Amino acid sequence: MSGNGTSRRLRVAVTGPTGAIGKALVTHLDRDPRIERIVGMARRPFDPADAGWSKVEYRQGDILDRGSVERLVADADVVVHLAFIILGQANEAREVNLDGSRNVFEASFNAGVRRLVYTSSVAAYGFHDDNPDVLDETVPPRGTDEHYYSAQKAEVEKMLENLGRTARATDVYVFRPCIVAGAEATELIENIPYVQLGEKIPAPVRALMGSIPLLRPVIPDPGTPFQLVHARDVARALVSAVVGDGEPGVYNLAAEGEVTLTDLARALGWYAMPVPEVTVDMTANIVSRLPLLPSRAAWITAIRVPVLMDCTKAREKLRWEPEHDVLDTLADTIAGAREKGLPIGRP
Repeated sequence: MSGNGTSRRLRVAVTGPTGAIGKALVTHLDRDPRIERIVGMARRPFDPADAGWSKVEYRQGDILDRGSVERLVADADVVVHLAFIILGQANEAREVNLDGSRNVFEASFNAGVRRLVYTSSVAAYGFHDDNPDVLDETVPPRGTDEHYYSAQKAEVEKMLENLGRTARATDVYVFRPCIVAGAEATELIENIPYVQLGEKIPAPVRALMGSIPLLRPVIPDPGTPFQLVHARDVARALVSAVVGDGEPGVYNLAAEGEVTLTDLARALGWYAMPVPEVTVDMTANIVSRLPLLPSRAAWITAIRVPVLMDCTKAREKLRWEPEHDVLDTLADTIAGAREKGLPIGRP
């Protein structure tokens, strides 16, 4: 079913079009002459006209409602599944992420869509000490049980693989982006755990900080490198899958280069606190007791182990080249955070 181009313009259904990747993707699709119509479904209302979209139809709905999903995909050529809970209560996340994804996959296969495009995550590989230094798509996704987002991403991929074995009419594309950032995706800044002036700081953290004066926020950093990818670059890869420009399969997505939390702190004008690897779990426990989202603590433990990906396959099979390297992406993320008015200081 894969191939270059199509005989007619495509009708595309998208779950989660209001997220950072969703907005970037729909913007690309709306401008693409190969696309006839986009139908987007999300739980919260949105007006396509506000984004300047002319081909987009909005439907308010929930992927947990099988009827809504079936109506969404009924006359679609391609389905793009983006809806997923990243931060939230584990039980709610599991219901949406597992049961909702199953609804989307089964409805798409039953409808016989040409292509199904699913956005997974680097987290699907899991944060394991025995991971290869650089992960390519031949490494199976194992997830990490202590990090529910990671575990669920791996479980959804396995579900899709099993369901897809009997769906021969549909080409399946799975994308594993690293941390998605950019002006449209400021979650990296919004959700990074930090210690702020005026908070009650536990004694173990004071000992780790030494003499650092708390004049600015402090980010604990175990020194682990990580990758970023711009939301617009992810969208460009998804467009290639939507129109069938590359063969089906699993693709890693990451910008050129790596950064650490110290690089992030410097770009923000904050402090970074070197944290020995053996204290990362303790730090995560401390963060969970600070006035921040408890789920952020899981992300501190996630950066204990490097999870770096090779993206050769996307470059060769999809002819995908990210337009933003990791430093460009980081700078654009911080600019977007400032534009939103987040309290991160000024350059």
